[in-house]
Amino acid sequence: MCGIAGVMSRGGIPPDAAVLDALALALAHRGPDGGGRHIEASVGLIQTRLAIIDLETGRQPFREPGGAALVANGEIYNYRELRRELTDVAFISASDCEPPLHLYRRLGVDFTSRLRGMYAIAIHDPGGPPGGTTSGPERLILARDPFGIKPLYYVETAAGFAFASEAQALVAAGLVTPRLRRESLVELLQLQFTTGAPCLLEGIHRVLPGETLVVIDGRIVERRHRPALPQGGPRPLDMESALTRLDEVLADSIDMHQRSDVPYGMFLSGGIDSTAVLAMMARLNARPVLAYTAWFPGTDAHDEREHARAVARAAGAEHVEVEVSERDFWTLLPRVAAAMDDPAADYAVLPTFRLAAVARESVKVILSGEGGDELFAGYGRYRTATRPWPLRRAMRRRGTFDGLDVLRLTAEGWRAGITAAERDEAGPERSRLQTVQAVDCADWLPNDLLIKLDRCLMAHGVEGRVPFLDPLVADFAFRLPDAMKIHGQTGKWLLRRWLSLAMAASKPFAPKRGFTVPVGAWIDGGGRRLGELVAAVPAVAELCRPGSVPALFAAAGRGRREAFAAWTLLFFALWYRRHILGLPPEGDVFACLADLRPAT
Repeated sequence: MCGIAGVMSRGGIPPDAAVLDALALALAHRGPDGGGRHIEASVGLIQTRLAIIDLETGRQPFREPGGAALVANGEIYNYRELRRELTDVAFISASDCEPPLHLYRRLGVDFTSRLRGMYAIAIHDPGGPPGGTTSGPERLILARDPFGIKPLYYVETAAGFAFASEAQALVAAGLVTPRLRRESLVELLQLQFTTGAPCLLEGIHRVLPGETLVVIDGRIVERRHRPALPQGGPRPLDMESALTRLDEVLADSIDMHQRSDVPYGMFLSGGIDSTAVLAMMARLNARPVLAYTAWFPGTDAHDEREHARAVARAAGAEHVEVEVSERDFWTLLPRVAAAMDDPAADYAVLPTFRLAAVARESVKVILSGEGGDELFAGYGRYRTATRPWPLRRAMRRRGTFDGLDVLRLTAEGWRAGITAAERDEAGPERSRLQTVQAVDCADWLPNDLLIKLDRCLMAHGVEGRVPFLDPLVADFAFRLPDAMKIHGQTGKWLLRRWLSLAMAASKPFAPKRGFTVPVGAWIDGGGRRLGELVAAVPAVAELCRPGSVPALFAAAGRGRREAFAAWTLLFFALWYRRHILGLPPEGDVFACLADLRPAT
């Protein structure tokens, strides 16, 4: 796990060393254990390393006899199996990231078809296509894992092509001027995340989940895509066979996700997904699992500690309860917004950031339950989206600010990205439920949940792993019969059945409470004063009607919709301050916003 970045200049010009230095500095937090650099012809690659596997010889970049060089961010979980297959390779390390380079030499840009893991990979090939008999052009290859667990961004300029693990690094290196993309801003405000390849920072694009790019002379010349989800509709399956197979794929995936040369733990919310991960980890580990749970003192938010304690006790886990207080909200939020350079206004960023800060004291790897809701159909919106017509509703039918009379700009068109995903993911063999699951896997999952996990953990030098988002698990879960996912009004039916056998103490058929963060109560404590500070931020003043923002913040403690809208504007104001205005996240929320207030 680490940060990667690089450039390919046009016209064969050598890369600018100062740009590479700036990229490395901007990604230093992702790799506190060292770094490496590759410069040849028109390409420069850098890596900042967080050492997880092969602590001694796993330094990047890796090079192979044909002249290609690789830097990678992530973990290739099937690296041991790949190394056994590559019998003619003289490996120079025990790293999980060396086999992909040798696969590239054999398979070309289809090398990712053999990878099982989370990754963002860059390969510089100075001399033509692998396996060719004639010399070809210098090429840069970028590849991202099918679920988009690991991030990768790029810019195209007159001088060439550049990429990085975080969008902010491209700004810090002077490769793009920080400006807002208006269409993405509307999406962020209404959805809490942005869809597709374009970022909120204008000119910066995401390498899409599962995408492989080929760059020649600083221009993208080819794109290939490896889907995360299997083709085809639900497979017929009886309950006994399904439970047996689920046990097999979970054991296999979690066993692989525990491959590490450093200590690891897990995040335990007490919900179905994280409890399932804990149950299997407890089975596979001889030592007690280290499990972290967040709680919110002095608020009405559901306290998950009692249930999490019972689950941890049943699993024989070492349970760490992490307090996330109102004081944390005011003091940490500027740093959280600074870490979320590709913004997701998901209020779970705060407890995730806080949990990571505590976890780093004992572990370098965390397993988490992201992806369970998407693959096993846990969200209530799936049930409403799959009802018979005319009871069926769109999954995201309302935006955050709909009906609040706060925004100046028109909110029309904010569903365009979701609508496009619904069209692209529908297939003649897929059920309606599979389609709505696939829509979430295309955008919500990589551009909200996984960005949150990556940035909040990597800000503390901790690696996040998501064993549900594994090819074997996805192939099994996505093609389950719909009735094994949703049974009446209960989602994740098969996973609950499995958990009732694996850990009865988890009470998997109890009503789902959902995970909530008491942002409304905390914002209400700041009241109208906080609203006035947010309203004074230049972009917010441009976006919102006069007087509407203080009134919205004053009402944040009285209504869920008002609270969420106020939270979204507060997060955006702090994000804008850091990533557009370039101001450091020093001081608490009030101090950071006060320095943007016009002089009187």
